[in-house]
Amino acid sequence: MCGITGLFDTRAQRTPDRAVLQRMNDSQHHRGPDEGSLHIEPGLGLGHRRLSIIDIATGQQPLFNADKSIAIVFNGEIYNYQSLMAELQALGYVFHTKSDTECIVHAWEAWGERCVDKLRGMFAFGLWDKNQQCFFLARDRMGVKPMYYAALDDGWMAFGSELKSVLAHGGLDRTLDPLAVEEYFALGYVAEPRTVFKQALKLPPAHMLLWRRGEPMPASKPYWDVRFTLNNTISAEDACEELRHRLDESVKLRMIAEVPLGAFLSGGVDSSAVVASMAGVSDEPVNTCSIAFDDPAFNESAFAQIVADRYKTRHHVETVQSDDFDLIDTLARLYDEPYADSSAIPTYRVCQLARKRVTVALSGDGGDETFGGYRRYRMHLMEERMRGALPEGVRRPLFGLLGRVYPKADWAPRVFRAKTTFEGMARSSVEAYFHSVSILRGPMRDELFSPRFKADLAGYDALEVFNAHAARADTDDPLALIQYLDYKTYLVGDINTKVDRASMAHSLEVREPLMDHPLIEWLATLPTSLKIRGQEGKYLLKKAMEPKLSDDILYRPKMGFAVPLARWFRGPLKQRVRDAVLGPRLAETGWFNRDYLKRLVDDHQSGVRDYSAPLWTLLMFEAFLRNVVDAGVERPVEPLVEAAA
Repeated sequence: MCGITGLFDTRAQRTPDRAVLQRMNDSQHHRGPDEGSLHIEPGLGLGHRRLSIIDIATGQQPLFNADKSIAIVFNGEIYNYQSLMAELQALGYVFHTKSDTECIVHAWEAWGERCVDKLRGMFAFGLWDKNQQCFFLARDRMGVKPMYYAALDDGWMAFGSELKSVLAHGGLDRTLDPLAVEEYFALGYVAEPRTVFKQALKLPPAHMLLWRRGEPMPASKPYWDVRFTLNNTISAEDACEELRHRLDESVKLRMIAEVPLGAFLSGGVDSSAVVASMAGVSDEPVNTCSIAFDDPAFNESAFAQIVADRYKTRHHVETVQSDDFDLIDTLARLYDEPYADSSAIPTYRVCQLARKRVTVALSGDGGDETFGGYRRYRMHLMEERMRGALPEGVRRPLFGLLGRVYPKADWAPRVFRAKTTFEGMARSSVEAYFHSVSILRGPMRDELFSPRFKADLAGYDALEVFNAHAARADTDDPLALIQYLDYKTYLVGDINTKVDRASMAHSLEVREPLMDHPLIEWLATLPTSLKIRGQEGKYLLKKAMEPKLSDDILYRPKMGFAVPLARWFRGPLKQRVRDAVLGPRLAETGWFNRDYLKRLVDDHQSGVRDYSAPLWTLLMFEAFLRNVVDAGVERPVEPLVEAAA
């Protein structure tokens, strides 16, 4: 695990500025504090920050083939590297290290850009082929590891694990993309492939980009996608057995390390299943880490302790204060783009705790998406049945009217909070799902944005992100469709982004057995009835884990990893949120309707409405403007050792 960065001259063979490349590499020091190296040659500069996990003695990067015509910088882990190494050795390739990085170099020599088909794991890498005069970028199938890049005005392409390394170059135009801002206020993150800056892009998951020197900037292209066939006739009993086998295999592959290894344990189904599997395939007690909250409404530590006791793990718990809101500016600098998932705070803290004990931690991330665990999935299926029962010509006007006139009753019992359901019923399936996951829904964004900003949008709506993915989903199954949408949007833009930045801020590697792509492919063959049955989400995972986990863990209500925003904004953060939302930095953009901003603050702080999520989204956007847009070029952190050319 590490941070990678670099410069590729797309037009000629100019030698990169060493000081610039060093600055770019140093900006990601936190991703790899163990070693730092540069490689510079005409037309190319590569930088690498190393967190040593596998092949500590000889796995330094940038790494080359035998004649130095191919160079790579790689971030991630290839879990099948041992079998892949054997396959490549059988083809005649000679290895000089025991690292998974060298597997990619020889895989490129053997199979070219189709080398990515052979890789099982989480990865993002940049590879230079001198003989072909081309540069190759690739990113793993589920988007666990990030990749940012930009074609700069002077003909250089800059890339890096984090946007801050591209910003550190100094040549990136910091003009914000209004379309990205629209996506942020709808979703809480900027969706792939866009970034908040017009000139920079994210390489989407399961995509690659091959740029030959002297040619125009190419478009990235996909090399893999999940296909929901739902045609597997396996019985529930056999599916449970198969799932346990697949989970154990995925976990075992992710336990290969030469450094201390453990797991996050929240007490929820997903992390508990991973820990149970780890205990079953490990000869040693598993290291587990949990955080407790001093507010009982957010504290799951007792459930984590049940699992830890059952499997006799080396369990470590620390209590986090419920008023742990000192990270706002830290998070803004860490994420480089506006990012509005407030669970980034406890995620940051649990990574901080884990790093005290281990260098690698397994997590349960991806379980809700892969197994159908979100409550919103069950609500969507219910709405789909209702949508199917009424003709569109009746449904849209009837429920559109009800959605407009029905009050938003945040204070009422859930059964009376029907406004969102009515609004969803008036929409198509994709529109309804987008509506349900939006932080500021369409009518709110319409009031939020100024006429000037709406003119800049030129009619663009973040719904277009979902429509574009839905057109490629190749399924009309209601659950499969929204799982596919989450794989392409929420999982990568929110969950994976959150975990990558929070973990790497503490030089911690997090591995994700529930996002193993062979497991994803198999689950996509299973019918919906094995994922959601009645009101029970994650049906198959829970049934499969019944021999390994108690009902108290499997069938209790989901709590989530939340923080008390509503109380913060009426209490200890009352003045801060008012100063940020109504202050000069948002105002000077000219993008927001100040009267609406004031109404959000006043109505929330008076208790009339709960606007905590929109206010947090605004608070983090203001922090992003101050800490990233207004910041100068980042300075070096420490001197680097230059790799031999």
